[in-house]
Amino acid sequence: MLTAHHWIDTLRLEPHVEGGYFRRIFQADHRPRIPAPSGDRYTMTSIHYLLTHWSPIGNWHLNRSDIIHFHHHGEPLTYHLLHPDGSHSATVLGQDPRQGHTLALAVPGGVWKAAHLTTGDHALISEAVAPGFDYADLTLGHSEELATLFPTHAELVHRYSRPA
Repeated sequence: MLTAHHWIDTLRLEPHVEGGYFRRIFQADHRPRIPAPSGDRYTMTSIHYLLTHWSPIGNWHLNRSDIIHFHHHGEPLTYHLLHPDGSHSATVLGQDPRQGHTLALAVPGGVWKAAHLTTGDHALISEAVAPGFDYADLTLGHSEELATLFPTHAELVHRYSRPA
């Protein structure tokens, strides 16, 4: 049986600042970098990302780049998105369309997101990021700040925020 520990060891995953584990698996070194507001970026990067039963939450964060998430193995994940207009949407990323799962989820840059594993040992996904990911383009969510920005979703904000 493939477990979270198997994926961490096999894919050489490391703890991620948002929660869970990751490893960069691709960056477009073969192409010229492109200009972005906070500096030149790869045209695309990609990672493996794993949430586990002991690290089940990807805490609130915002990326400037567009990201497509692909579910590969394990249990489904629920992604919560807080959009610039103040609205909330949720999508279940998983393998069973009969249960409303989707295999891929595109999240535009500028949308706050959090993810959680509700059951099981793990969920393994990958992400393709364009322009390529750089930590300068990442904003980690702080519960009080986000609750002020999204007052109608304060409970959701606090549920998936990193403890202070």
